[in-house]
Amino acid sequence: MSTQTSTVAHGAPDPSGPEGGQGTRTGLRGHPWLTLVTVAFGVAMVALDGTIVAIANPAIQDDLDASLADVQWITNGYLLALAVSLITAGKLGDRFGHRQTFLGGVVGFALASAAIGLSGSVALVITFRVLQGICGALLMPAALGLLRASFPAERLNAAIGIWGAVIGASTAAGPIVGGLLVEHKGWESVFFINVPVGALALVMGLVLLLDRRAKDAPRSFDLLGIVLLSGAMFCLVWAIIKAPDWHWGDAKTLGFLAVSVVAFALFGFWETKVKEPLLPMSMFRSVPLTAGTVLMVLMAFGFMGGIFFVTFYLQNVNGLSPVDSGLRLLPLTAMMIVASPLAGTVITKVGPRMPLVGAMVLAAVAMFGLSTLEANSGMGITSLWFALLGLGLAPVMVGATEVIVGNAPLQHAGVAGGLQQAAMQVGGSLGTAVLGAVMASRVGSELPHEWAEAKLPPLPEKKEAALKDAAEVGIAPVPKGTPEQMAQAIKHVVHDSFVSGMGLAFVCAGIVSVLAAGVAVFTSRGKNDAGPSVHV
Repeated sequence: MSTQTSTVAHGAPDPSGPEGGQGTRTGLRGHPWLTLVTVAFGVAMVALDGTIVAIANPAIQDDLDASLADVQWITNGYLLALAVSLITAGKLGDRFGHRQTFLGGVVGFALASAAIGLSGSVALVITFRVLQGICGALLMPAALGLLRASFPAERLNAAIGIWGAVIGASTAAGPIVGGLLVEHKGWESVFFINVPVGALALVMGLVLLLDRRAKDAPRSFDLLGIVLLSGAMFCLVWAIIKAPDWHWGDAKTLGFLAVSVVAFALFGFWETKVKEPLLPMSMFRSVPLTAGTVLMVLMAFGFMGGIFFVTFYLQNVNGLSPVDSGLRLLPLTAMMIVASPLAGTVITKVGPRMPLVGAMVLAAVAMFGLSTLEANSGMGITSLWFALLGLGLAPVMVGATEVIVGNAPLQHAGVAGGLQQAAMQVGGSLGTAVLGAVMASRVGSELPHEWAEAKLPPLPEKKEAALKDAAEVGIAPVPKGTPEQMAQAIKHVVHDSFVSGMGLAFVCAGIVSVLAAGVAVFTSRGKNDAGPSVHV
């Protein structure tokens, strides 16, 4: 990499930037569209991982004898690591360069994926999922930082639209590829697949990416801020995940929530005092940026939280194979592929406000529709609601990202990218935890009632607890030798209890989506899109 430094006045064309002048850019290195292709491969690896793991969860649970809480921690540990690390990782990119941070994240993510595939216990899977989340945090905001610095304002929405389509395509491929791998190669293979994808992203990054940093990039780190934010996030999510076991009114639950609130308050206060804060509070003076961040949290809360149970519904209740489950989800992800670039074009022309409001209304309708599913609902009705949900999510992924990144100063592009991703991962983690608690509560209240109505014999306390755990993932534990009529009655009771819990979770997700539509009213296009100040 060249050691030459070139600085460009704010608002002036960047000679090494998007317009392709001479500067320090040589050959294909640093070309904006090739930069987009390169970072898309890295981001695709992370997006692919999300839906592949969702398909693999039932197989992991069965093979490693994991509980629902274990399976949730496979997801929540990853999401929590992402959420805690993203803003710090964005600061690393602003400080040391987004190219280096991106490449480090790619290498770490691929190696952590290989380690998960080689793990023989659920504890190791969760541990390496946390490491995978930290590495994913390095590459995600760096990717957005590279796009922000490489594309001029009039092309940024289009670039983010294509970026979103790549995420959609990877998400769409996940259930299909994951289903095939789980069925024919085992759940370990869904993690091994990240190794060749990561290797390709690394080679392309070394050849094509050009490091771009703002001339007034940060020079120090806010260590106390990192500790306070990490502690606050951990205590919050831990309390929510453990609440079903501890109960919401328990002293431990309330204690962790209280510590979280205090830590968040101290973090906010400290950030106003430190010279170079981890997350500059001045960024939130921008109403659109704040609205975009809240919108991301609410969108992810409803989507990731609600969709967590869908794979269990399709496989354990409908009896579909992993591959067939992936095909059933295809309308959701395929619609995201189609709608993302179109959303980028529309938002560029008319601004983000109305497309985002309309999109969240569509998502809310889809969530309420999904709440009406029954144990025997067919492909037609599920495909309709999944397609509508994908159509609603795509503009939010594109538009809210541009609102957050575009309204942040260039020197905080990495932090803004980290904030965008952190908002999504925090929302997803909280959604999975909160709606998981809602689900568990409904199943716990419905199951005894349904069991008694079916006139099934009473169970000992331990067996009743085991039945509840199984019902929370849609599994009907029928002992061998059970008469067929009784076996069918047990399945009917368990599946109805599960569907009731899932329905309530989707109702909650729909209400959150309506709130998100109201927040979207306060969004607007980026105010800091003038030409960047860059040094290489």
